[in-house]
Amino acid sequence: MDATDYYRGKSILVTGGVGSIGKELVKKILQMDVSSLRVLDNNETGLFVLGQELKTDKIRLLVGDVRDKDRLKRAMEDIDIVFHAAALKHVPLCEYNPFDAVKTNILGTQNLLDVALDEEVEKVILISTDKAANPVNVMGATKLLAERLTLSANAYKGNRNTVFSCVRFGNVMASRGSVIPLFMEQIRKGEPVTVTDPEMTRFIMDIPRATDLILKAGEMAQYGEIFILKMPVIKIRDLADAMISFCTKRNGSKINDIPINITGARPGEKKYEELMTESEAEHAYENESMFIILPPHTMENLQRIVPPEGFYITQKKRYSSDEETILSKIDISNLLNDLYPVEQ
Repeated sequence: MDATDYYRGKSILVTGGVGSIGKELVKKILQMDVSSLRVLDNNETGLFVLGQELKTDKIRLLVGDVRDKDRLKRAMEDIDIVFHAAALKHVPLCEYNPFDAVKTNILGTQNLLDVALDEEVEKVILISTDKAANPVNVMGATKLLAERLTLSANAYKGNRNTVFSCVRFGNVMASRGSVIPLFMEQIRKGEPVTVTDPEMTRFIMDIPRATDLILKAGEMAQYGEIFILKMPVIKIRDLADAMISFCTKRNGSKINDIPINITGARPGEKKYEELMTESEAEHAYENESMFIILPPHTMENLQRIVPPEGFYITQKKRYSSDEETILSKIDISNLLNDLYPVEQ
C-alpha cells in the first residue's frame, strides 16, 4: 500500500498547520483524496491566507491553541490521524521565554495526547527535531519531553488501538525563521552575512522531503517508533559562502561587496546536532534513506516485532552532524538552485 491508498478516506487533523512544515503537509494531504482535513493554528491571519490559497470544501480552518484542551476536544472529534506540528521552535526565544515553551511544547502535547486517547484516534504523529537528541537548550529539552510523553502514551493506552509515534529531522531549508532566508535578505540589502560559528555543522533537508517523511511515518507507525530521515550535512561557513556566490550572480552585485561577520553562537546553540544518540542506536533499524528507533518500552517485545521490509539493524553508533560527510559548496549551490529555480 502506498501513502495515497493509506490516507484515502481518512479524516485528518494538522496542528500548527500554518507553519512552514504544517502548510506543506496540508497541501500534500489534500492531494490524497482524504475525507476531511482540519487545520488548527493560533495564527488567525495565516489560516485566512491558507484558506484563500487552497479554496476547497474538504478543509476546515480552526483558530485555537494546543494549550486549550477543550478546543482540542472539539477539533479531534471523529478524527482518524493527527499530525502534531504545533510548537515553539526558535532556540533563542525559547531560552528567554522558557515556561512558554513548556506550556506549548510539553503541556500542549500532553493535552493533545489525552484528547487523542479519549477520542480513540487511529494514530498520532509528533513532529520533532534533532535538538531533542541530547538537548542543551530549552527548546530541545521541551521537545525531548514531548517525544517521551508521546511514546509513553503507548504504554498506558489500555485496550485502545491508538499508535503514538514521532518524526525527527534537522533544519528545514527556507522554513520561516531559518538561516537561508536570513542570509538572503542580508545579501539583498548589501549587509554583512552574520555567521555564528564557521565550523558549526547542521543537518538540512527541504520542506517537500520533510513532509514526505512525515506522511511515510504516518503510514508505517505501529509500535511507537521514532522515524529519522538520513540527511545531508552542511558547514555554516560553507553555506554563507555558497549563498553569497548564488545571490550575487543573480542580482548582479560582486561577491567581494558582501563581507561575513562572525558573531559567536547564540544562546542555546550547539556546534553540531545529533539525530540519533548512542543509546538510541542500540535499538535502531535502517534502510538506505531512514532510521527507525524502537522505544525502550517495546524492547521486551522485540521478538514479536518485525521491522519493515528492507530495514536491518543499524551499525551506526550514533548519527551526528560532526561525524557525517559535509556537502561541498558546489553541492550546496545545486541545492539552492533547486530551491530557488530561475523564473523563465
